[in-house]
Amino acid sequence: MSKAAQRQRLDNKVAIITGATGGIGEATARLFLDLGAKVMLVARSADKLAASRGRLEAHGEVAGSISEAADEAGMAAAVEATLDRFGGLDILIANAGTEGVVKPIEALSVEEFEDTMRTNVTGVWLAMKHCVGPLKARGGGSIVALSSIAGVIGFPAMAPYIASKHAVYGLVKTAALELGPSKIRVNAVGPGPIDNRMIDSLQNQLAPDDPEALRQGIEASIAMGRYGKNEEVAYLLAFLASDASSYCNGSIYMMDGGYVAA
Repeated sequence: MSKAAQRQRLDNKVAIITGATGGIGEATARLFLDLGAKVMLVARSADKLAASRGRLEAHGEVAGSISEAADEAGMAAAVEATLDRFGGLDILIANAGTEGVVKPIEALSVEEFEDTMRTNVTGVWLAMKHCVGPLKARGGGSIVALSSIAGVIGFPAMAPYIASKHAVYGLVKTAALELGPSKIRVNAVGPGPIDNRMIDSLQNQLAPDDPEALRQGIEASIAMGRYGKNEEVAYLLAFLASDASSYCNGSIYMMDGGYVAA
């Protein structure tokens, strides 16, 4: 194997993936396992976690821990379980998130706004917080948080989600400055429309009478003319997790087919 190919591998690295039972989370776990990593899946549903783990066990060493994204005790326990099972930590993929409700600003309740912020922002911060110590103990590592194209643009009726994904990028930039001296790289990925449950939910909320027409309109706004796939996001996450991205720090990497280039 060439040195370049070896740097793209994840052999013997230990990764925590939050939101691991979603489309992007499970696709990322599968790829990481195939690249040689050991993976701790973190998710809030015991049934979904068991199902994902069952599908992934043939790919490599995988374990699971149950926690809500913004449950500090649960996240701390997931990190401890990772250290107990695998002996260390090299990678955090802070993927857990929610699309929340789609409403105009004046129609939102405090609870609806705060629920989205709690999952998408507090959840990412807590994952970072509890992984920093183990990453420092390892001599460095990589943190990748899932932002979105919503982290750099606005969109009507999506204020909580847009605000939360902008905040994720702010967290990433701050953490990159704090943790760079400890050889911990921190980056964000900004997916555009990805063909999974979340985009279906958003389409159904934004255009309940004809979600397919909305999809066609969005696809027409994408330079590549299509939605992305979970696996395509996973490949970018794997690059940012690997030694091949050793000088990538503090940035957001778009995975949107050219949507925000317009």
